[in-house]
Amino acid sequence: MRFVLAFVFVAAALPVWSDQMATSAGKVQVEAVMTGLDEPWGIGFLPDGGVLVTERGGTLWHLSSAGQRTRVGTGLDVVARGQGGLLDVMVPRDFAQSREVFLSFSKRQRGGSGTALAVGRLSVTGDRLQDVRVIFEMAPGSSGGRHFGSRLVEARDGTLFLTIGDRGDRPSAQDLSRHNGSIIRINRDGSVPADNPFVGQAGVRPEIWSFGHRNPQGATLDADGRLWSVEHGARGGDEVNRIKRGANYGWPVIAYGRHYSGQKIGEGTARPGMEQPEFYWDPSIAPSGMMVYSGKLWPDWRGDMFIGSLKFDYISRLSGPNFKEVERIEGDETARVRDVREAPDGSIWFLSVNNDSLYRLTPG
Repeated sequence: MRFVLAFVFVAAALPVWSDQMATSAGKVQVEAVMTGLDEPWGIGFLPDGGVLVTERGGTLWHLSSAGQRTRVGTGLDVVARGQGGLLDVMVPRDFAQSREVFLSFSKRQRGGSGTALAVGRLSVTGDRLQDVRVIFEMAPGSSGGRHFGSRLVEARDGTLFLTIGDRGDRPSAQDLSRHNGSIIRINRDGSVPADNPFVGQAGVRPEIWSFGHRNPQGATLDADGRLWSVEHGARGGDEVNRIKRGANYGWPVIAYGRHYSGQKIGEGTARPGMEQPEFYWDPSIAPSGMMVYSGKLWPDWRGDMFIGSLKFDYISRLSGPNFKEVERIEGDETARVRDVREAPDGSIWFLSVNNDSLYRLTPG
């Protein structure tokens, strides 16, 4: 039964409406804390209890802890075409001092558009980003509107990881002279860390940390600070990967799945020198968003991985030493899940594209 409240935007701690959902941990409360969104893509939590939410069309929203919804001016020239647009948002650990916010987006480039990363300072009033600057953009430019990747992760050492898809150009994911199909690592000012794996190699983009990716739309750190990603396969073969420095994840030479035409992909499922996924789905679930849970509110879920499904409308819970899918958390609210995050208080938040809403899960 859904309980409708008599007001819409109250404190972020209170819902627009709430319901319950059955899980392996018992019933959980599912609350809509922000509705009326237009193709939401990413979530970022502010230390004062506020939330930032991106819409692919180019809008950044600030929902304050007092429940005020404000459109944030970014000044970015976002190309909202195909799968591109304003994509992820990341609030760094030092936000209380720096007030910096990082945004990934598709930027206009010669010959089309490409994945880019910008940073700006959120004004005290929360309605605009100041001193916005682009600190990275993929090179060279790419045509087409597919596979921008775009998840952002702050590493423990303060460097930034950004996922980039192959942009629909499959062979480019094996070409280290291009950023297509890679996960990059840069410093917060856009410079290249000296310990990146390909620094100093001729003809190689020094930002690249790993390559051979198709379209990673989820990325996170685990409790030990290790980077993980989840990426779209074609017809089958969505992959969960533990990301290693300088490693090649095989696309499009190896893959679990087939092209949409039914044809075989590359050489099969394995090749020396190419990494194997920790887990894969066949058929594809179209994964997006990813987090490893701390166990704050649900101790039995400590260390488990939560990943949204765009295709089958659920949140996948992976558990165990090899991260196998053990549960599908689903209800009316989990329609086309784009992002899944853990809030500072241990609640689980997710974005539903089809419901145009931001939801929060808490113990029932």
